[in-house]
Order: sequence, then structure tokens, then C-alpha cells
Amino acid sequence: MASSKEYLDFILEQLSDLEDITFRPMMGEYILYYRGKVIGGIYDDRFLVKPVKSAAAMMPDARMELPYDGAKGMLLVEDVDDREFLQKLVHTMYPDLPSPKKKK
Repeated sequence: MASSKEYLDFILEQLSDLEDITFRPMMGEYILYYRGKVIGGIYDDRFLVKPVKSAAAMMPDARMELPYDGAKGMLLVEDVDDREFLQKLVHTMYPDLPSPKKKK
């Protein structure tokens, strides 16, 4: 099942106070970026983030979910209605995220 544009728009609105949040459509889903680094994405209308140490510390009870078959597990963000929490989560994750790979 592909994610809806409405759910993407909702998450983007929740993160709108952060500068440089972008997305890229990918096979019916959406990859989310913060200041050029991948933070996670929208998969089957679920907001999943990379399981970096800071994200796991902020969501100790978060379930690991697969964004799609064969993918690595990601943390499910359940409290998407808490705008301040989402923004703090993404901002706190940034230093732990890998830098984008250089294009050849």
C-alpha cells in the first residue's frame, strides 16, 4: 500500500518550524531529509525514522518496523500529533545521522 500525500503533508506541517525539511517520492513512499541527511520516511502512512542512538533514547518503547520487505528495521514514531516532540526528535537526531554520500 502506498502512502497518501495527505499523510505526508501532515508530517511536513508538523515539522514546518524546522528549516530545510525536504522529501523525495520513492515508489509510492516518501524519503524525508533534514538539512540534507536522511532522517527516515513515510511508509504505508507510518512515520519511520532511522534507529540512531538519540532517536532510540527519546523513544525507548518504540517498535522496530520494516519500511518494506528486505529493508533494515526503523523506529516507528507513534506520537505524530505532538508537534514539539517531532521537531525535537528530528533536531536531536541530526548529529547522529550519516552524511550524504558524495555523487561521482
